[in-house]
Amino acid sequence: MPWNRPARDTAPESETVRLPFADRAEAGRVLAARLVPLGLGDPVVLALPRGGVPVGYEVARRLSAPDQPVPLDVLVTRKIGYPRQPELGVGAIAEGGEPVFDHDLMERLGLMEADLAATVAAERAELARRIRAYRGDRPLPPVAGRAVVIVDDGLATGGTARAALRAVRAKGPSRLVLAVPVGAAETIRVLEPEADDLVVLATPWAFRAVGQWYRHFDQLTDDDVLSWLDRAAGGSPR
Repeated sequence: MPWNRPARDTAPESETVRLPFADRAEAGRVLAARLVPLGLGDPVVLALPRGGVPVGYEVARRLSAPDQPVPLDVLVTRKIGYPRQPELGVGAIAEGGEPVFDHDLMERLGLMEADLAATVAAERAELARRIRAYRGDRPLPPVAGRAVVIVDDGLATGGTARAALRAVRAKGPSRLVLAVPVGAAETIRVLEPEADDLVVLATPWAFRAVGQWYRHFDQLTDDDVLSWLDRAAGGSPR
């Protein structure tokens, strides 16, 4: 089935977004207000941990109706790093999906997919560990035939977001939305064909890192993620 061309939603001048955001919660509230007009039917919010979870919490809360809460869960992803320089991402993998590689970068580095077999295996193992840590034996919410909103706190290179979008697309959602408070303009352009709708509040000039666009950008832990998920489910924070 052909994909719809995504609607790229960036803030018009009359709705200028003030940067930096105070924190991820504020960014999530502003982002949620931009998602409401899409009129998403039976949505589910999947946040990329760790930083996307407090953003996703605000999105799910705003999209919920009193008699129909919108579920929030995590979609776990892992970067696939260049073996000689692990912080350099040459691909990514999301749970339920296959590795997605940056073939242009790999060609420049003289890499073949076979060269990354050991790295991919290690990242699959870490992916499984994190899924167990966040959800135990609980599966992802069903997404087939539903509107799925994938949320992160920002997009720099977009590798993990691309892997997440492709993994979810394969499960047959009725509508696939990527929503982020801030992102690098070129990354947003490249990711447009991967989603039905792309909602981004700001694409600032001289984008170096996601954290520069937040006043408070604490490094989150697995316990922080579990606490936000507990809050979304109506439980007591851990």
